[in-house]
Amino acid sequence: MKKLIIISVFLLNLFPVFAQNPEITQAELKEYIAYLSSDELKGRKPGTEGGMLAAKFIEEYFKKIGLKAFDKSYFQYFDVVTQAKADEASYFKIANYQAKLNTEFTPFTFSSAANLDADVVFAGYGFDIDNDDIHWKDYEGIDVKGKWVLILRADPELDNPDSKFIPYSNERSKVLTAKEKGAAGVIFVSGVELDKRDKLVKLIADQTQSNFGLPVIHVKRDVADKILEKSGKTVETLEKSLNTNKKPASFDCNTSVTAYVKINFKKVKTQNVVAYLKGSDKKLRNEYIVIGAHYDHLGMGGWGSSSRMPDSIGVHHGADDNASGVASLMEIAEKLVKNKKQLKRSIIFIAFSAEEIGLIGSKFFTEHPLVNIKDIKAMINVDMVGRLKPSKELSVGGVGTSREAEKLLNQLVNGYDLKLGISYEGFGPSDHASFYIKDIPVFFYTTGAHEDYHTPLDVLEKINFPGLKMLDDYIYDLSVNLASRETDLTFQDAGPKGRSTKASRGMKVKLGIMPNFTKSDNKGLGVDAVTPNGPAYKGGMKKGDVIVAIEGKEVHNIYEYMDRLGKLKPEQTITVDVLRAGKKVVLLIQLD
Repeated sequence: MKKLIIISVFLLNLFPVFAQNPEITQAELKEYIAYLSSDELKGRKPGTEGGMLAAKFIEEYFKKIGLKAFDKSYFQYFDVVTQAKADEASYFKIANYQAKLNTEFTPFTFSSAANLDADVVFAGYGFDIDNDDIHWKDYEGIDVKGKWVLILRADPELDNPDSKFIPYSNERSKVLTAKEKGAAGVIFVSGVELDKRDKLVKLIADQTQSNFGLPVIHVKRDVADKILEKSGKTVETLEKSLNTNKKPASFDCNTSVTAYVKINFKKVKTQNVVAYLKGSDKKLRNEYIVIGAHYDHLGMGGWGSSSRMPDSIGVHHGADDNASGVASLMEIAEKLVKNKKQLKRSIIFIAFSAEEIGLIGSKFFTEHPLVNIKDIKAMINVDMVGRLKPSKELSVGGVGTSREAEKLLNQLVNGYDLKLGISYEGFGPSDHASFYIKDIPVFFYTTGAHEDYHTPLDVLEKINFPGLKMLDDYIYDLSVNLASRETDLTFQDAGPKGRSTKASRGMKVKLGIMPNFTKSDNKGLGVDAVTPNGPAYKGGMKKGDVIVAIEGKEVHNIYEYMDRLGKLKPEQTITVDVLRAGKKVVLLIQLD
């Protein structure tokens, strides 16, 4: 116990001394952003010491100004995947030759854990296409059942941005085709025209731990040439022949490969920081307004971090993204506490974690709300608000998600030197999207992207503090209005409830759903939301359905869904099999 007390005191000594000025001030905003974007926090990546220090800082502030915690804790914990790494026991052998892991071969992130000793068949580009535009069937005349298939990455028309091969050229599509043909494993290699440097793919963690149920490996050309040695051919000559002749040239390599691969996913625990201020009205205090801002950022950057300078390893300070939003949340909260008697409804303040890796924190909160989700009447999201431009334009998204929003915002902006740039859609690239799909009116405030976005150059010195204070005062006014108004906002749909599920740059259709990107049990694709009047909606799909097949072809995960969708055509009528309450339902859907 004594050790824990000492650690807590040490952490508190790292924090700035919280000022007790109930007004929103530039000095306090600067103090809080300075700490959150400091070198000590090392970019506030989820699961790191810097991320925890940021969370503790916000927690202590919430306590200091008198906000209450739900269930005695200000932290709402959840796990996220931060790293995908090939298991050190992985190996790849051709006769007496053993390739070096991460130097000569690497598994793909979506590879299953497997040990396979089998013959290898070269299957060209791995296509099985027979339509009005293309007839290319690499699997004709060869037997790949129970074998490895060696496949070239990409397609034979690399210089054609409108190539009809594009929907079939990504690795996931090729793996799915190989699996359907009976292959037991897939080996990819890059041709010279695709990549002269012959670099191995990088393992980048996402929140989808799904796999295709077979090992999938990328090898260097030298390794692939050893597999091809008995044929007298090389990767370079095969690529040149396929690209020139535009027709399959598959064959048995008369070589076997023994390999074992496994991907280890590193999970870390992170947390939202949640507190509330109880409303003064005995009836309306059971309704809630949420004000949120994400506090995580990209850590030290590097590949797979979303850094726009992935070759530069250094603190990604995130002063604007989103220390500016968190500082705003803190200052607005303090002023609301001072004026709490005006507030009829209760207000929940949330500093979200893991926004940068897929809105994970906000989605976790809306899936595990600390109050009845139906009692949340509006959500204000503050994300990147520190770079107000000379034009004084403040972007506000989600304005179409309630009937009253636009008129209200225009009324409140009177007296402020601000120009509102209004966007009506409720879905967008930040945490408000998680609330919109739950039919909650949202307001998304931002001053927009800039050249320092997601780089180490997003620093304190570039924050426009007079502009930040002004827009925080404006957001405060909206918060008071939403918490004290007699009637609730009237929710309405405003645009799709999901990001584009684009399988490749050639995909032409969409169902109109928000898929559950994190579902990883390989038993179908969960549907988190259905866009009103979209194809899926008109076909009878419902939130909570699990898509298990499209056009009779199985769908186990997001990868297979994206591939199936990428091969459909506009105006096509398709069947979609879904599981609903444990029973299979077949839907007939007319694509737009």
